[in-house]
Amino acid sequence: SLVRYNNPILVASSKGKKADAKGGAPKAPAAVSQTEDILNSILPPREWTEDGQLWVQYVSSTPATRLDVINLQEELDRKLQQRQARETGICPVREELYSQTFDELIRQVTINCAERGLLLLRVRDEIRMTISAYQTLYESSVAFGMRKALQAEQGKSDMENRIVQLEAEKKDLERQIQDLKAKCEAIEKRESERRQLEEKKHAEEVQFLKRTNAQLKQQLESILAPTQAAAPKK
Repeated sequence: SLVRYNNPILVASSKGKKADAKGGAPKAPAAVSQTEDILNSILPPREWTEDGQLWVQYVSSTPATRLDVINLQEELDRKLQQRQARETGICPVREELYSQTFDELIRQVTINCAERGLLLLRVRDEIRMTISAYQTLYESSVAFGMRKALQAEQGKSDMENRIVQLEAEKKDLERQIQDLKAKCEAIEKRESERRQLEEKKHAEEVQFLKRTNAQLKQQLESILAPTQAAAPKK
């Protein structure tokens, strides 16, 4: 961790005996004790169990020098390169290392001015809450996008099936149109032939009637001609 901690302290052994965390050291002044309490509230001590023994490690209350800040920056750059953190975009490794660096800066500031450290703590918590809100929003938008993509994919499949169905219906309708066109052409041809036959028959009947009329007229004239010749003259 980039946060500076004191040496680990044995709290309880495997036999259940509690060790003295203070180690018999003389009590610190009230101001130092208050600073340590604030530091422990901002950066809680780390606890772990190893070989049945409970260890605790408190954050260091030693003031930082200019050299410590330079070393912190170099250590940050080294760990960023060592853990192959991405320079841009979302990177959990880079976020973790910068969070540890900010905690270390809060520790250094709190030792010199507790009020300033508490204000930085509020800023840190607000930043974390904002990042958490953005992360929740991002995850929600990703889930929404995935749902929309699945719906679009499903809709695309349904649309493709609908297109195939409509194309089949179109081909069937085109076939029906061709059949109806063929029937219409056959009916028109048949009606045209029938009309031509009727016109020809009508013309023949007219010619027959004209010939018959001419013959009857000639017969009538031949009958009436002798009668008119035999009539007496006055």
